[in-house]
Amino acid sequence: MTEGDRPTLSPEARRVVQARREGGEVAASTENVPVWLRTAAGWSWRFVAVVVAVSLIVYATVHVQLVFVAVFLALVLTSVLKPVTDFYARVMPRPLAVALAFLSAFLVFGGLLTYVVASVAGQWERLADQFTRGIDQIVDWLQHGPLPVDVSWDQINEAIDAGRRWVTDNSGDLASQAVASAGTVAEGFAVIALAIFCTVFFLVSGGSMWQWFLLQVPERHRERWSAAAGAGWYSFSGYARGTVIIAIIDGILAGVFLTVLGIPLAAPLAVLVFIGAFIPLVGAPAAMIVAAVVALAAEGPVQALVVMIGIALIGQIEGHLLQPLIMGKQVSLHPVVIALGVTGGTVLAGILGAVVAVPVLAVAWTVYATLRRGSPVPDDAAPVVQGASDDGEGGEGDEAPPVPVTEGR
Repeated sequence: MTEGDRPTLSPEARRVVQARREGGEVAASTENVPVWLRTAAGWSWRFVAVVVAVSLIVYATVHVQLVFVAVFLALVLTSVLKPVTDFYARVMPRPLAVALAFLSAFLVFGGLLTYVVASVAGQWERLADQFTRGIDQIVDWLQHGPLPVDVSWDQINEAIDAGRRWVTDNSGDLASQAVASAGTVAEGFAVIALAIFCTVFFLVSGGSMWQWFLLQVPERHRERWSAAAGAGWYSFSGYARGTVIIAIIDGILAGVFLTVLGIPLAAPLAVLVFIGAFIPLVGAPAAMIVAAVVALAAEGPVQALVVMIGIALIGQIEGHLLQPLIMGKQVSLHPVVIALGVTGGTVLAGILGAVVAVPVLAVAWTVYATLRRGSPVPDDAAPVVQGASDDGEGGEGDEAPPVPVTEGR
């Protein structure tokens, strides 16, 4: 074929031919590696980079654990006290509304604690007598039950004496641990003080704080940052408030149930159920076991079995009715993800890790989904702070994540 017989190629076709020619030359000049292996290698080093970044974040968080706990607790308190503060702020200045919200929370929890202490003090002698009779019943059941066990009061007393001797022999180590525990208690008070300090500023001037942060971000990225933070705060505040509401309902149901059965210390056990609701997966079963042991010692095995079944039913009501109704779509994590997250958090930081694992996972997933798909921000999580002045006094709609904005409402 002569040159004049060659078909004339369009400019687009010429570019395609040139690109294929250059690509063939590059492929010929490089190592003969299958495409699937190059793809796998690309994904691998990116995955390693992500793992290293996450590991560094976890490592840094562990070394500033007290600060992390204080900020986390401050955000929880902010999410819970924000509606109360907004309600008071309708008729009074914002700082005064914050102070009154703290006073209301103190009165509620202080009154609850006082009631629990009074209940324990009033029923202590009765519980001690019932506990002694319950132990006698348990020992008799072990000796003459379907599976006889060779146990007697002499053996029990010998075990108690052995425990006393162990305490005497290890008194030095126990004293050292007590001194270490005193330091831990002091750190706990420091964390609570820092959390309250941060909560006050989050409630009073959260809008201006968030606006200042947005001004440090390049202008072209502010909308995405604001949208992601708004979705994250929506998820976190929904989880925090929902958990508190569910825990209160669980405690009330458990208290009524135990009171109807006539179980001693129903109020303290109800408070224990309330606390257990904050620890995913393991909190509720632990509270159920403690309540069943008290019922077994005081009322016998039948009542203990009834208590276990009743608290288990309360757990089912929580999982299938209260959580979907109260939290809705704010925290949408698969149970397997929750179980793995709680287990990993427990391995890394004990009970504290188990408590913070679920909200951290929920916020991380919500932020990732928002950034990846451009999901819309929920209605109650305003994306950008508008009209906040330098003194922290903003106008209408000063709500901004991740610090809840409560000014000018």
